Amino acid sequence: MAQQANIAAQTAFGEAVITGNLDALDEIVAPDSVDHDPAPGQGPGPDGYKAMFNDLRVAFPDLRVEVEHLLATDDELAFAYQISGTHLGPLMGRPPTGRMVRYRGMQISRFDGDGKLVERWGSSDELGMLRQLGLT
Repeated sequence: MAQQANIAAQTAFGEAVITGNLDALDEIVAPDSVDHDPAPGQGPGPDGYKAMFNDLRVAFPDLRVEVEHLLATDDELAFAYQISGTHLGPLMGRPPTGRMVRYRGMQISRFDGDGKLVERWGSSDELGMLRQLGLT
């Protein structure tokens, strides 16, 4: 049962990011959640995720995240994903290029007994994204 609850929480996290309903992350992410691989300038807990994904959605308003592979235990999920979008807003202080990007990443998420995200480890091909945008 815990596996299904964690999958549902991770799915809700993804839906919040895609739809832009980032306030939903308050219900999904524990207040003291730790991101072991934060984005530059990303703060802690739900507010850190909300700020980071807001910036990403401004840069890529048509942002898509497709989960390609998922493994679950009672308290952890590991998944591979593909991110895509069109660079139509500022990104890291750089103006929009209008270019489409598609890059991959992997993540491990750990959940507590209440189904809230308490830890995250992850990596995405940000250099590949920057190369596709011509920003390297």
